[in-house]
Amino acid sequence: MAFNLIARLGDYTLSRVNYVGRMGQFLIQALLAMLTPPIKIWRVIKRIHFIGWQSMTVILLTGGFTGMVLALQGFHSLRRVGSEAFLGPLVALTLIRELGPVIAALMVTGRAGSAITAEIGVMRISDQIDAIELMGLNPMRYLVVPNLIAAIISMPLLAGIFDLVGIYGGYLVGVKILGLSPGTYFGEITTYLDLDDILGGLYKALSFGVIMAWICCFKGYNTHFGAEGVSRSTTEAVVLTSVLILVWDYFMTAAVF
Repeated sequence: MAFNLIARLGDYTLSRVNYVGRMGQFLIQALLAMLTPPIKIWRVIKRIHFIGWQSMTVILLTGGFTGMVLALQGFHSLRRVGSEAFLGPLVALTLIRELGPVIAALMVTGRAGSAITAEIGVMRISDQIDAIELMGLNPMRYLVVPNLIAAIISMPLLAGIFDLVGIYGGYLVGVKILGLSPGTYFGEITTYLDLDDILGGLYKALSFGVIMAWICCFKGYNTHFGAEGVSRSTTEAVVLTSVLILVWDYFMTAAVF
């Protein structure tokens, strides 16, 4: 009994290690294909429109209300120690260094990442990917690389828009509702915010874009078992991507800041 348990545990461990290795191999192949011309420019543009532009509504809404909540909570907390003047830096630094890239990545994963997984998964179970291979085309270059490039381009831009909208959302609450001086709000931001904070947030957003495109494309590319498999792959892609974004955010924060 004990030997059977150890054998099953070993088989499970080896299968997980093999799966992680396949994921890493998939990412390396995608990066190599991305660096090898020619690039499907028109497909990249379409993917940027899908991942970036069509995610704009959810980014604007979540960014605005995130900044408003930060200002509302932060003002009352700072007032306890007589530091209301630092509301602007509190909102700006929290958004730019942490919440902006993370929440934007999670929102894009839920909206665009799930769709990417489902789209590629349907192509897998309907043998369209096999047909692409039979035509002598590289499915990696045709399906994965445009999504990867589009995510790398779109995520920093979406995170930047999230930050700007969030800062002005905090301005509406802090200045228009709670009575803080506009000069104090923006003046303290310029005092405490520097280029390293902005670059750190952009690096995070870029890496989150790679993670989102990598995991979602991998899960879709390796879908099996019909419609049920597509559903399972989509769920696993969103969950795994979200977890990896939060885990990688910790290591990025430790390294950058």
